[in-house]
Parts: sequence; C-alpha cells; structure tokens
Amino acid sequence: MLNIGPYRITNPVILAPMAGVTDLPFRRLCLEMGAGMAVSEMVISNPKLWNTRKSRLRLDHSDEHEPRSVQIAGSEPDEMALAARLNQERGAQIIDINMGCPAKKVCNKAAGSALLKEPALVERILQAVIAAVDIPVTLKIRTGWNTENRNGVEIAQLAEASGIKALAVHGRTRACMYRGDAEYETIAKICESVSIPVIANGDITSPEKAREVLDITGAQAVMIGRAAQGRPWIFREISHYLKHNEKLPGPSTQEVQDILLGHVRALYQFYGEYQGIRIARKHVGWYMQEQPSGKDFRRQFNALETTRTQEDCIKDFFSVLSVKMPFLSTPVTEISRSSRP
Repeated sequence: MLNIGPYRITNPVILAPMAGVTDLPFRRLCLEMGAGMAVSEMVISNPKLWNTRKSRLRLDHSDEHEPRSVQIAGSEPDEMALAARLNQERGAQIIDINMGCPAKKVCNKAAGSALLKEPALVERILQAVIAAVDIPVTLKIRTGWNTENRNGVEIAQLAEASGIKALAVHGRTRACMYRGDAEYETIAKICESVSIPVIANGDITSPEKAREVLDITGAQAVMIGRAAQGRPWIFREISHYLKHNEKLPGPSTQEVQDILLGHVRALYQFYGEYQGIRIARKHVGWYMQEQPSGKDFRRQFNALETTRTQEDCIKDFFSVLSVKMPFLSTPVTEISRSSRP
C-alpha cells in the first residue's frame, strides 16, 4: 500500500507519465487493468503555451479516476508554481514535478533531468510549487546527471525536507537515457536515506521483476512505463503476483481483441476521427510488435484512413490469429530471458 498525502493507493503498481502515450484513454485503460494510479502526460509549465488543442486535452482532468496526478515540467520556480495552481483549479489532486525526463528538447531548456545538476534551483522549484497548492506534491527523478554525478540521495533528502510527499526514481542517470540496465542499488540507497514513499522505475517488465525490484530496493511501489505500451494487462498481472505470489494466465485472444478495439474506440471519441485514427496507429503497433505477423499487419493498418476500416482490420487479424495460434501476451524478450539457465 502507498500513501500520498490523504490518498491510499492499494495497488502499488503505478503507470508512469509518458509524453505522447499516457493520454486520458490510455490512463483509463491501465486503471481498469489494475494500475493503482496513473500519472498524466507532462504539461509544460508556461501557461502561454497552453492555448493549443493538444494542451487543452492534456489539461482536462474531469471524470478521471482518483487520485488525479498531473505532471508539470519547467525550470522557473514562479512559472512552475503558477502551473501547479492552475492544474489544481482544473481538477488535479496531486502535482508531480518532472525532474526525470532525459529528452534533449526538455533538457535543453534546463528542465527535466537537467535540473539535477542544480540542487539549489531544485530546492527553489520544490518550495515554490509546494507553497502554491494545498494538495500533495510528488517528484520524479533519475539517479543523477551522469555516472560520475549520481546525486539521487542528495536530491531525495532535499525533496523530503522541502515537503515532497512521494518520490519516483528511474534507475538510470540522464546520460544513460534508456540504455543499459537499470541500477536498483542506487534506488535502494535513496530508499534508505528518506522516510517518504519511494516508487522504483526502470526495466520492470514482468511480475517476477516487480517483486525482485521491490525486494532489492525496499521501495513502496513500482512504476511501469514502456512495458505497458501495448500490454496494459501487465498491471493486473503484477498486482496479482505481489498479493498472491502466483502468476495469472495471460489474456485470451478474444480478450486482447476486446481490449484493443475498446482502446481505439476511446481514442476516436477523445481526439475525434482524424486525429484518433493517426494516434491509434502507434498504439496498435505496440500491441502487435511481438506477433509473428505484426510487421505486415502494421504496414497494412497504417495505410487505413477511416475508423471502420481500422476496426475491420483488427477484427480480421484476430479471426485468423485465433485459428492459427494464440496472441503472444508476453514479450518475446521476456520469454527468452525466462528461458535462460
């Protein structure tokens, strides 16, 4: 169980914020599949940049599962404070501060994980945001700027002293991007150094790995990012394993079809037909990436221009699949890993 301010999160499996991925339809789906909490896509702190259709969709927190956690990013304490306050007014119940994104377009603006180089600025941002709202504020970081400067413990202690209510840690430095293996030992040191809840993030792709990471780090919860793309049922699988120490069977081919069709229909409704069709392409691609015929399917699917033809294409794929073989609900990479001696 994870406590963030007044909110009790009974399933300690959290959907990570991912730009261009964790929109409202995907967050709702992952919550239905067992996620204990879903953090929104990153919202840039400068309100002058909010007057776009994309931003308006990201800033609508109505009718969402509670607690509604909204991530903000920026480098100016006053702007970050204003963004936090405006998001609270729009329905956010938790403000999450992004100091973990390694993307160049974010770091080049001295935001995201670039802030880890400047602890004094980190402290000013945290204090400004916390003072601006009366809801819990959380923080997402990496273990440091690069392998020579792993200052995650320092930042974690600073965050706790400032009033941060929970901390998510991706087990890589900014310089590592997503290369190599996540370093859980550093997360363990961070957990030992603070008393606020810590959420471990990075390379958690199976129920067994989630259990292993919790045991190694002493974290209160795990955060799932890329492993949930095209595989939202991973949340119920991990949650069940943590509670009962047994694996759930994978979803049936029929259930995967129903999940996927429900997902694309939610995208059409949320974005409208034109944009929804295009956003559906990348999500469907993630579902299909491990299937033997997935590459050919994606090529065909990405050429379709109507919701009807997209849905028919999915149905046709699954009708053939159910006859030939089941849907591969576990990534091939995980199958190969589990078969190693």
